[in-house]
Amino acid sequence: MPGGASGKPNAAVKICGLKDPAHVQAAADAGARYVGFVFFPKSPRHVAPDDVAALAEYAPFGVAKVALTVNADDALLDEITTKAPIDMLQLHGAETPERVAYVKARYGLPVMKAIGIAAEEDVAQIDLYAPVADQLLIDAKAPRGADLPGGNGISFDWRLVQRKYWPCPWMLAGGLTPENVAEAMRLTGAKQVDVSSGVESAPGEKNARLIADFVAAATGRPA
Repeated sequence: MPGGASGKPNAAVKICGLKDPAHVQAAADAGARYVGFVFFPKSPRHVAPDDVAALAEYAPFGVAKVALTVNADDALLDEITTKAPIDMLQLHGAETPERVAYVKARYGLPVMKAIGIAAEEDVAQIDLYAPVADQLLIDAKAPRGADLPGGNGISFDWRLVQRKYWPCPWMLAGGLTPENVAEAMRLTGAKQVDVSSGVESAPGEKNARLIADFVAAATGRPA
């Protein structure tokens, strides 16, 4: 189980899909290591590049600001990286390993690639992306026909990635909540976790209490 000698959970937490300064502040105050902003118009968590500069002011030094994009072209990535103080790019679409390498080289920022998992055969994708990405986000595969590639509040069989090791850091996502995150970490060995819908009162509406509870459950610190 991730953690120190005490065996308590001690994960680095990413709170994704933030749109409100109060919730960015809540994530930082709770001890989140990453805050994520979604640049995808179909998502209820969508924000514009112009808005993120103001939101980022509530994320103190040491909290990484992550831009989630879905099959974004260079024009959108140019706008995001020019207007928003982003520390990492998260590619959450069908980007190829070649595209990941290109984005990393073009922008000089760490790149996190999301991998959707639903069955054993999906796990093989991880070996394709691990050599070119700085981090991997191991997420639940979106249902067929879903509008969103992530943030759907569904999980996958965590045993598929149980105690797996890849040549770059990875983060567990998909249906995590304050109630199940510690168990998910125990089963998978994940040392980083990502949550979006699991800390919301309604789609796209974050809840500060749930944010605090999630970070506490994942880190072993009081809420």
